[in-house]
Amino acid sequence: MSSAPPDVECWHFLPAPSPLAFWARRQAHETAVHRADAESAHGTAPEELAAAVPRDFAADGVDELLLAFHARAKSKVRTETPRVLRVRATDTDDAVWTVRLSPEPPVAERGGTRDADCEVTGPVAQLYLALWNRLPFPAVTGDTALADLWREKSAIVLS
Repeated sequence: MSSAPPDVECWHFLPAPSPLAFWARRQAHETAVHRADAESAHGTAPEELAAAVPRDFAADGVDELLLAFHARAKSKVRTETPRVLRVRATDTDDAVWTVRLSPEPPVAERGGTRDADCEVTGPVAQLYLALWNRLPFPAVTGDTALADLWREKSAIVLS
C-alpha cells in the first residue's frame, strides 16, 4: 500500500476518509486477528496473544467492529426486545462503547452513560480479540445472555 497514490480510487465497503485509509486499516486488523489465530494454533497463551496488540490499535479495531461492521444490515446481532450491551476497557481512557441491540442492526457509539443490560470489561486488547471471538470475554456482568448472543451471532459476512 505504500506505493498506492493517496487519492487512489477503488471499492471499499465501510465508511473511511479515503479508499486507501479504509484498506490500510482493514488489512491491519485482518492481519492482527489472523496472527492471533496462527499463534493460538501454535500454543501461544491467550494473555500473550493480547499482549502483542497495542492498546491504541486494539481500540481502533473495536471501533471498526462495533461502529462500522455491525452497523451494517448484514449484522446478525439482534434482539427482539431492545437491550444495551456496554464494552468497557479497563486500561485505556475513554475506551467505552455502548451498543443498542434491537430487531434492527446494532447501533453503537463511543461512550455512553445509559444503564446497560450487560457489560463486558477488561484490557482493550483482550476485548478486541474477544469481540472477534478469539478469546473469552475477560469479565461479564449483568445479563450474560447478551455476551452469549454476541458469541453466537457476531460472525462477519462480507458479501
